[in-house]
Amino acid sequence: MAPHFISNHQARKRFCLLLLCLFTWVQSIAQITRIEPPFWYSDMNHADVQIMFYGKNIAQNEVSATNLIIKNVQKTENPNYLFVTIDTKNVAPGTFVFTFKNGKKSFTQNYTLKARKKDSALRKGFDSSDMVYLIMSDRFANGNPKNDSSPNLIEKADRANKDGRHGGDIEGMIQHLDYIKELGATAVWPTPLCEDNDERGSYHTYGQSDVYKIDERFGTNEEYLKLSAELHKRGMKLIKDYVTNHWGYKHWMMDDLPTYDWINQFPGFKQTNYRMTTQFDTNASAIDTKNCMDGWFVKSMPDLNQTNPLVLNYLIQNAIWWIEYADLDGFRVDTYSYADKKGIAAWTQAIMEEYPHFNIVGEAWLYSSAQIAYWQKDSKIAAIQNYNTHLPSVMDFMLQGILAEGVLNENKGEWNKGMVRIYNSLSSDFLYPNINNILIFAENHDTNRLNQFYPEFEKYRLTMMLLATLRGIPQLYYGSEIGMAGDKGQGDGDIRRDFPGGWPGDSQNAFTKAGRTPNQQKYFDLTAQLFNWRKDKNVIHTGKTTHYIPENNVYVYFRHNDQESVMVIINNSNEKQTLSMDRFQENLKKYTTGTDVLTLKSIPLNQSLTLEPLSGSILELK
Repeated sequence: MAPHFISNHQARKRFCLLLLCLFTWVQSIAQITRIEPPFWYSDMNHADVQIMFYGKNIAQNEVSATNLIIKNVQKTENPNYLFVTIDTKNVAPGTFVFTFKNGKKSFTQNYTLKARKKDSALRKGFDSSDMVYLIMSDRFANGNPKNDSSPNLIEKADRANKDGRHGGDIEGMIQHLDYIKELGATAVWPTPLCEDNDERGSYHTYGQSDVYKIDERFGTNEEYLKLSAELHKRGMKLIKDYVTNHWGYKHWMMDDLPTYDWINQFPGFKQTNYRMTTQFDTNASAIDTKNCMDGWFVKSMPDLNQTNPLVLNYLIQNAIWWIEYADLDGFRVDTYSYADKKGIAAWTQAIMEEYPHFNIVGEAWLYSSAQIAYWQKDSKIAAIQNYNTHLPSVMDFMLQGILAEGVLNENKGEWNKGMVRIYNSLSSDFLYPNINNILIFAENHDTNRLNQFYPEFEKYRLTMMLLATLRGIPQLYYGSEIGMAGDKGQGDGDIRRDFPGGWPGDSQNAFTKAGRTPNQQKYFDLTAQLFNWRKDKNVIHTGKTTHYIPENNVYVYFRHNDQESVMVIINNSNEKQTLSMDRFQENLKKYTTGTDVLTLKSIPLNQSLTLEPLSGSILELK
């Protein structure tokens, strides 16, 4: 019996030793809990890839790699991070092995380089030939009610709460792409879709908690890829709403920052003064400039410090990764002018060097053409300060502000009111380095609804005629095309209402012609007619603008090139007006008739026109 007892004891001892070894091995493997970027691509201009390894005391390890050159290993004051830069130049796609060694203990970690899509670097971004359809992602359509809430995320669906999550998702967008295309849109801009784990208000998703992962309540990364593919099948484009200025305070790093200065701290929280003029004002004080740039947008959105090279490179790589991974056609960058000036310019330049024909439009919410134009690439205004954003496109808040202030309600044609305000706005076009590459719009997800401040169909019609024919890239906000309204005074939830028919059980489905009311159909038909006409009109996309000083609140302008000419007439008067053609001969020249785009009627150009109150015409000249 004794030998048998010794044998069992030895077996138990060996088993315990094996368990201890296994436990130690598992512990060492578990050191790495995150790798970002999760993979990369070969044959990239951004060939030096800085991989962030995160895990308990990961920095205590020495790291090596098989068949890869490690150019730099950077540790920070936080031992849970290790930033490893590898050289991927001329490295073929494949899976590579990193070895982490701490004394006698070691473990390995695979990392993959994938092949790029053919001609990926030459992708063509959105441009003035496009019409952009802006979707509030949570409020458009609920294609999969099963993902409305997630056990992994705090805020649950509550459609009864106008500021809660309602369940709109990626599948809902995919199901209605044909509707969007029918409307004449050629590009889709959904508000951010990456994870936002705030306890409340997370539906807008501008306070992201994981910038490599689609929020589970919107879908999955794979569904986002499907959205991109389905758009491309239809000849349409996908614009990602990107946030460089801040994250959400529930971002996974916030509990364990890589460095103290990963975010701007004062120490801790200080709110921005929102005075973006400090970024170019030669008279601005240093403290005001710093507080604008480094202050937090709101308390729940920690401000990222783009002066930290690790942060800047993280943001550059994340942006490039998404373009390559999801086959994107553009970025709209939130709060562009709040980020560190040098940092955001370097971020933009790096992306445009990787994708020279890509497009990025930045939000610089300013109501001055000069101040907006400062932020566009190669601005002569910014050059005075030896600054260049490298940003291809900016948003025309000047035009949007004039429309939102009620210019179409100024019907008497006074010296400084009515159409002359739009004329004056366009007279500053010389300030923009590329006037065709600016985003023009009447509203978005942060402003009052167009149909709220102009409830009359006639004024919606005039607004759409302007957006369809002015220089730049027109953007439409979801639901406007069926007359949806919303009062920002009632809170953001009111300007972000659910699209009728987007939810199972909705009493009305405005996605279908049969489901629309006659009034909704009137809005839809006008919008679709204008923007489908615009699709192949090079004269509108890139033609020159010649405009005439408004008289009696009638604004006339021409879009023209060597092949075509279009005459636009906007009568913003409450009274009938008679328009003599004599004044416009420098543009009419040889043309004798014009075909009205909306009525298809032939209009003689050798006699005066009678204009109905609050009416307009778009004439293709013959």
